[in-house]
Amino acid sequence: MMAEDLATVFPAIKILRHEPLAHYTHTKTGGPADYLAFPTNIQETKSLLAYANQEQLPVTVIGNASNLIVKDGGIRGLVMILTKMDQITADATHHTVTAAAGAALIKATQVAQANALSGFEWAAGIPGSVGGAVFMNAGAYGGEISDVATSVEVLTPQGEIRTLSLAEMDFGYRHSSVQDYHDIVLAATFTLTPGEKPAIQAQMDELNARRAAKQPLELPSCGSVFKRPTGHYTGQLIQEAGLQGLKWGGAQVSTKHAGFIVNIDHATATDYLDLIHHIQAVIWEKNQVHLETEVRIIGEDPQA
Repeated sequence: MMAEDLATVFPAIKILRHEPLAHYTHTKTGGPADYLAFPTNIQETKSLLAYANQEQLPVTVIGNASNLIVKDGGIRGLVMILTKMDQITADATHHTVTAAAGAALIKATQVAQANALSGFEWAAGIPGSVGGAVFMNAGAYGGEISDVATSVEVLTPQGEIRTLSLAEMDFGYRHSSVQDYHDIVLAATFTLTPGEKPAIQAQMDELNARRAAKQPLELPSCGSVFKRPTGHYTGQLIQEAGLQGLKWGGAQVSTKHAGFIVNIDHATATDYLDLIHHIQAVIWEKNQVHLETEVRIIGEDPQA
């Protein structure tokens, strides 16, 4: 059976053909997916993966696409966006919040606050999905996913559902075992501590105010572009190199926070990548510091 018939094979699942991923990324850039599917539950995700394996279609999984650059050539094979899998439950007795991969991380922190559970305040303004946050071991303001995640449910590339312990997740700085084994995050359970709702909310509000004051939230961006190099601050290195405000095509090093690149005028993913490479080259020349990208870069280069 031809992969053309994907929507026929799965009539209950929303599947789009040649869909521009610029419609879904926070940068508003990115080429087309051959097939873009929106599974609504674990069984649909499992079925799509099994079919793709049978047809030898490459599979790419995307969450909220907030810390992601999709190249202008797009992505071959099957892309799954899991944001329709967004259930979140709280267990006040065991002080846990369990969230499906497609749930907004911000929403998970709000559920924690509503159940008087503390420890998730640092994530109150992170725009990613739970799955993406687990994949990246997302962090901010001194906290990260590995501080609170106690188990993660994944779908392996072979189609097996497994529950991984904190140790098995092998969390590191912006790293998890999911990246190494190409698992698909299905859900995660976070263990928190009892607190007071007003105090939790106050901390969330304070951190969100700090974020809004420092970060260019009013413009499309891919979030923090570079990992923090040992002994340095990325934004400071870029500022001192005279690169803040530099425009490349429609992309610009943010004038509000030099660690961000914003889309100011119909930027392409190629604009973003060219600007990233230029920044890396300049910072290496001036400081002998290699700026490693934190943003995930996927897809194919455009055809010449």
